[in-house]
Amino acid sequence: MCGRTACTLAPDEVCRASRYRDRAGQRRQPRWKDGDSDKYRPSYNKSPQSMSPVLLSLRHFDKNAPVDECVLAAMRWGLVPSWFKESDPRKMQYNTNNCRSDTLLEKKSYKDPLLKGQRCVILADGFYEWRRQEKDKQPFFIYFPQVHKQEKTEEPEALLKENTLCSLEEDQEWTGWKVLTIAGLFDCWMPPGGGDPLYTYTIITVDASPNLQCIHDRMPAILDGEEEIRRWLDYGEVKSLEALHLLQSKNTLTYHCVSSLVNNSRNNSPECLQPVDPQIKKEPKPTASSKMMMSWLKGSKSSKRKEPDSEETKEEEHMGAHNLPIKTSPEKKTKPAGSLQQWLQGAGKKPRTN
Repeated sequence: MCGRTACTLAPDEVCRASRYRDRAGQRRQPRWKDGDSDKYRPSYNKSPQSMSPVLLSLRHFDKNAPVDECVLAAMRWGLVPSWFKESDPRKMQYNTNNCRSDTLLEKKSYKDPLLKGQRCVILADGFYEWRRQEKDKQPFFIYFPQVHKQEKTEEPEALLKENTLCSLEEDQEWTGWKVLTIAGLFDCWMPPGGGDPLYTYTIITVDASPNLQCIHDRMPAILDGEEEIRRWLDYGEVKSLEALHLLQSKNTLTYHCVSSLVNNSRNNSPECLQPVDPQIKKEPKPTASSKMMMSWLKGSKSSKRKEPDSEETKEEEHMGAHNLPIKTSPEKKTKPAGSLQQWLQGAGKKPRTN
């Protein structure tokens, strides 16, 4: 299962954080498909029907482009099959937010895009999962372990400063938050009565890795490393049945408990990501992987970037690529919350995490 993610990078940061290698081994930085950077809204708490950044082959939009050249697109979470006959995609009566890797060839909704090579990579800071315990559910945030180049530096502020300077250089490697790269399928649905195409995606799930089985028995299929990402997206070189071998359970993720604040998808603030102790409901001593997140959450208040407030989040939840409204409840205003939020909203002055 995967019912909630977080992606807090600004559009330009998504480009830098999702650099990839082509067949020749050359590092390249993808650009956004025309107009799609405006459809994407960063969020600490993304739910199905929202727009997420997706990496895919440019050949899907430009038949003359090299198949190993990638582009970023904003797609809606929850696959709408191209053959869906209704005039309103909200009338779909089954859930397509996730699909199991072992049944991809059994269901038409997923088999068709798979065999057409419509493979994509969903980008996120991480995803949320809930562990059942007695009458309650404890939420966790799950993500790639974060590694700093100067691990000998123990002061969070010094580490933050170094990462800030490095990650702002467009000609250097991205040194901000290491984004999670999730295997998915996408499809394009055209309204029967005419209108703009709606691009949507589904997250592929596999059996949970040993270290995550204590939380849930399923997890998103993670593509770990540039070569796996390249092979998943290069549908010209890697055919569909061969690509399925990339969908494996990987014991490469880490996690921490978060507040039940994330249970409500209308809550969109850095507190959704902050580590908590489920026993005493207080912030615990940070682990190596959450130290960077903690330092950013506690940063200075000098940013000039605007926080993604309730109006922006509401707009994301109500929009589709074809501008069909989606019913949601009114959202609460979020509070300014330190340098994690500032990295999202500032003029590129702080490194970004969830």
